[in-house]
Amino acid sequence: MTEPLQDAEDLNTLMVRRREELEELKRRGVQPYPYAFTRTAQSAEIKAAFKEDQPPRDVAVAGRIMSLRRMGKASFCHLEDMQGRIQVYLKRDDLGEIYDAFRLMDLGDIIGVEGFVFRTKTGEISIHARSLTLLAKSLRPIPTPKEKLDEQGNKTVFDPFSDKELRYRQRYVDLVVNPHIRQVFQKRARIISSVRGFLDARGFLEVETPVLQPQYGGAFARPFVTHHNALDVDLYLRIADELYLKRLIVGGFDGVYEISKDFRNEGMDKSHNPEFTMLEVYAAYRDYIWMMGIVEEMMAHVAQEVNGSPQVSMGGTIIDFTPPWKRISMFDAIRERTGMDLQGWPEADLRAAAKRLNVEIAPTDGMGRIIDEIFSERVEPHLIQPTFITDYPVEMSPLAKRHRNLPGLVERFEAICNGHEICNAFSELNDPLDQRARFEEQMRARARGEEEVQPLDEDFLRALEYGMPPTAGLGIGIDRITMLLTGQESIRDVMFFPQMKPER
Repeated sequence: MTEPLQDAEDLNTLMVRRREELEELKRRGVQPYPYAFTRTAQSAEIKAAFKEDQPPRDVAVAGRIMSLRRMGKASFCHLEDMQGRIQVYLKRDDLGEIYDAFRLMDLGDIIGVEGFVFRTKTGEISIHARSLTLLAKSLRPIPTPKEKLDEQGNKTVFDPFSDKELRYRQRYVDLVVNPHIRQVFQKRARIISSVRGFLDARGFLEVETPVLQPQYGGAFARPFVTHHNALDVDLYLRIADELYLKRLIVGGFDGVYEISKDFRNEGMDKSHNPEFTMLEVYAAYRDYIWMMGIVEEMMAHVAQEVNGSPQVSMGGTIIDFTPPWKRISMFDAIRERTGMDLQGWPEADLRAAAKRLNVEIAPTDGMGRIIDEIFSERVEPHLIQPTFITDYPVEMSPLAKRHRNLPGLVERFEAICNGHEICNAFSELNDPLDQRARFEEQMRARARGEEEVQPLDEDFLRALEYGMPPTAGLGIGIDRITMLLTGQESIRDVMFFPQMKPER
């Protein structure tokens, strides 16, 4: 039975009918919400294992009814589980009274079936039901896209559940009616697992650091603020893990990493969400050149493990993560795209350059911010293949070590791919006096009105004063690499529950 969703009146009618069916099932002694069901197999595994020359296999399966074809004394339905769909054949002579109760079941209901596997006359591997158990009565009709095959075998889908906002808001429905969406999130889980395995195999220790912090830092961002009643203090949701992880390097760990939720009180677009997942890695006695090699190796490894190839298709373009990646300094990249060599320019000239390039900047933006905006608008969108952008101005990187050869720059790189930053890394600043001076410059920028600069953290400075070895640090956006490895254009498509405006 198909239930096209039309307007609120139709929906209410269907919901009323389902509640009436629920009450009738109860009167017939059918428990509509039992406690458990023992499942022994799933759809894809059943189909893969089926052999014509072997005795029929007994199985117990469970899942959601996604199609129904009722006849007099026999019926067919398709049951969907985690692996896919499989047809179930139901016969009154085998099922008795529960077959009559089956007429009170609908698309979207969750059932359990015990029976044997066979192939129908039309060639479809199916389950012949010996028993049927209702596991959850669905009181809301699910959207039911219809499919039609033409004479050439081409499939046309009618009324798909495709409205983006509705899909994000009701992800549970999206996952039910669009099974390919489940595959994106299964792949996301494999990406995270592969990253963990890569780092664990190289001796890194996975750690946890505070989400609620008395002092935020480690990035340019506005924080979310909350209040701790018992201590009567304001706390901040972390914007990055960096300063706590470097404290652990001070404490004697040689290599640590954390996969964590971070929070930044900022706008939302296709590559930004206020809550996101970040991987941060810190390695003692290493520098940013070494870390570039790790990033190349890890991304190629993860792509191979998850997709079977270091190459992925994104919007019709093949992106290749095979090392080595192109490496170019930030100022050289800007010069290549704009013809302007901005290195060493005073702030007034940088502002004039931004104006000529039609790059919008704020009156409070300092030199580092202006250069960053020019790069973000005029260079970054053109970097499609994985590229390391290296050697940033010191004004842009208050936590990075000064360049060993190039005055005014720091040892920092970002990896850009498909027009977006996917990682940020430094030779970490471990000189406590230089770090204090950089923080103080940040405080002067804050006084000028730059809201996103990070505040001075006295406890972190105290940790550095005890001594931190030379260290390489890395941050990778898990959501962004998931976009790349699953071919998704928006960060919301790789988050189960992205942030949304409240429903009215």
